[in-house]
Amino acid sequence: MQPAPDEARRDAAEDAQWSRPECQVWTGALLLGTCLLYCARASMPVCAATMSQDFGWNKKEAGVVLSSFFWGYCLTQVVGGHLGDRIGGEKVILLSASAWGFITAATPLLSHLGSAHLAFMTFSRVLTGLLQGVYFPALTSLLSQKVRESERAFTYSTVGAGSQFGTLVTGAVGSLLLDWYGWPSVFYFSGGLTLLWVCYVYRCLLGEKDLILALGVLAQGLPVSRHTKVPWRQLFRKPSVWAAIISQLSAACSFFILLSWLPTFFKETFPGSKGWVFNVVPWLVAIPASLFSGLLSDRLINQGYRTITVRKFMQVMGLGLSSVFALCLGHTSSFCKSVVFASASIGLQTFNHSGISVNIQDLAPSCAGFLFGVANTAGALAGRRSRGRVPGWLPHRDHGLLDVCVQPGGSHQQPRAMHLPGAREGPAGGPEPRPRGPLADRPTVAEDPAPSASGTALSSEAPCSRPRREQRVSLSPQEGAVRRPRPRG
Repeated sequence: MQPAPDEARRDAAEDAQWSRPECQVWTGALLLGTCLLYCARASMPVCAATMSQDFGWNKKEAGVVLSSFFWGYCLTQVVGGHLGDRIGGEKVILLSASAWGFITAATPLLSHLGSAHLAFMTFSRVLTGLLQGVYFPALTSLLSQKVRESERAFTYSTVGAGSQFGTLVTGAVGSLLLDWYGWPSVFYFSGGLTLLWVCYVYRCLLGEKDLILALGVLAQGLPVSRHTKVPWRQLFRKPSVWAAIISQLSAACSFFILLSWLPTFFKETFPGSKGWVFNVVPWLVAIPASLFSGLLSDRLINQGYRTITVRKFMQVMGLGLSSVFALCLGHTSSFCKSVVFASASIGLQTFNHSGISVNIQDLAPSCAGFLFGVANTAGALAGRRSRGRVPGWLPHRDHGLLDVCVQPGGSHQQPRAMHLPGAREGPAGGPEPRPRGPLADRPTVAEDPAPSASGTALSSEAPCSRPRREQRVSLSPQEGAVRRPRPRG
């Protein structure tokens, strides 16, 4: 009697999984690969200020170069996941890493091709985004096929910790290289290390035949997997799939908002604070938090708790509790408490690695890369919007609001405090009480600012500020009534 097709497929999938030593070796290699991915990604932001001085870029042009990464990053998420499901995620990662490592190392050479530095650098960032966009969907496909369900959370959390570690390495080592040898050395450093990592994976972990087979499949467009037909229509009718997509969108949006706006918040709210404190401490906390979330998740599953229950608990911690600490940032006037709240929020966000990121692998292991690509595309679009030109409201230490006009790439105009209509600042700096007496209920006289040549009241502040009318009340020192102009004649 032959086994059922589902049982045979399940046995074949278990045979293809890594053994414990293989899983440890691959986890270390992918952790280093994720670290180098973020080293290459963060090279341009580290060097943006120096390159702007050398090439004469203004803030808008520098913002275009920085934000152009997401233009390409959004386009290859689904493609990377689909290729990972077909030819193997490790092959997709190796091919893309060799390409983005070469482009990163060659970025300083592009500046010597002509005088159009802005066009060349923007083109380089778009290509880097296109090539790096396949990494995490292919990684999800690889881990869903090669790692046991009871070990996926810790493996993915360990590999995901490379994002924080890579950001810290580029910020520390890249800053030193920038001061000692100039901005080209930062690109040589990150691109060269990526190419060395590719050589190590190719020689020690992948065979030449596997890579040649993958290249042949890409050239001919032939399917490799025996089970290439996936019921997409039936898959997208499931509420759990849409819940995973929305959760990934929310997680990516909250992460990119903190990544983009946290330095601005600390700089404007605590002008005298040290930049290395709020730029380094939260990401240092995130590394052990990511490892702890993976260990906790796998331990709960091994103790008999349902997998779906553990995934939901991790997601509540990663989205719900982290959002509570993020909201607390606007309700404290202490710098130390703000750093604690920011570190707690970013650290708890790493629990998403043990929640929705591996839950997609649980839902559909055979097409996990494709599903993660769809979900991460939405998150990448949210990241593109959070780094673009949008007016936003940031909490201030006086529990007010700051109206910030943000330029692409994170530059912003000088913030201004909101003025409430009908209120004036009294001697103590607070709003002056409204008048009392028989004339208190009468409408007040509004003093218009001096009109411009076009007849419209304009503000001399930031370009994004809107003209406003401020009601001012003139009080009599004896009666507290509103003074009215005397009639003429």
